[in-house]
Amino acid sequence: MTLYHFGNCIALIYVPYYLTYKYSGLSEYGAFWKCIQAGLIYMITQLAKMLILATFFPDNDADLGSDVLSEFLKTTVDIIDLGGLYIVLNRIPGKGHSKVLTAGIGWATAEVILSRALLLWFGARELNSIGNTFRNV
Repeated sequence: MTLYHFGNCIALIYVPYYLTYKYSGLSEYGAFWKCIQAGLIYMITQLAKMLILATFFPDNDADLGSDVLSEFLKTTVDIIDLGGLYIVLNRIPGKGHSKVLTAGIGWATAEVILSRALLLWFGARELNSIGNTFRNV
């Protein structure tokens, strides 16, 4: 039953991206590599955002008050996402709707893989090691 639930969750997360790519006509344009490139640019923008946030806005646990200007500046780091999407849209040849769809599918697929699949993999490995610890006790 657990394997069935796992398969169901995986299907609900990843199959809509595949179906959108397959039946929107992007596969006819040969846009698979462009979707991969959009995903790579997504990873680069997320890395840049993490580096900027960690470098210029360190987490101060001692400061209980919230500085409005500091919080505003932290949220402006999301402009890097707009720059990444601008780069993706300029690198994709073709008509407007196919460019936007290709960029969106690549960007969203990379986001779901990085936010869900990695957590699932490492979380499952952690639970497995915890289970082995309890069996040895």
